Amino acid sequence: MSRIGKKPISIPSGVEVKIDGSSLKFKKSNNEKELDLKGHVDVKIEDGKIEFSPKGEDRQSRAYWGTYRALANNIVLGLTEGFSKQLEINGVGYRAAMKGKVLELNLGFSHPINFESPKGIEISVDKNVVTIKGDDKQQVGQVAAEIRGFRPPEPYKGKGIKYLEEHIIRKAGKTAKK
Repeated sequence: MSRIGKKPISIPSGVEVKIDGSSLKFKKSNNEKELDLKGHVDVKIEDGKIEFSPKGEDRQSRAYWGTYRALANNIVLGLTEGFSKQLEINGVGYRAAMKGKVLELNLGFSHPINFESPKGIEISVDKNVVTIKGDDKQQVGQVAAEIRGFRPPEPYKGKGIKYLEEHIIRKAGKTAKK
């Protein structure tokens, strides 16, 4: 039995949920999200809760059960609270600045890197910390990974872009022979 799949999702006030064929539609004010279930799980909406159940008893159905419940929960959390990731920029001369909807990064290359903020994502910069906010967990994580990919942290001096909570394991440099 799926521990995650068994838990019902409570629908907060202000969020509307509708079953439309084999998809779930979520709506809060003018923001709409859709989760296509592709017919893998059964869904019931009863007294302010969304409940998922597997289509069959095979292994694949049970796997989809927990997965789609987690995806639906992430949509509800995104519409109510939102998601955020923070990146820290370390290194001499490394800096970031917002110019409209474009994040300009100076990361020791001969040219600045301009990263266009995608629709639905809000990027802000405070000193050496870049904050990425949005209502889609996957998209927030993807944007953070793309920005980190411009200059991943290196293990010798720790220079580069890292997640704020990430710990970089440092290596000792070369030592002289005697």
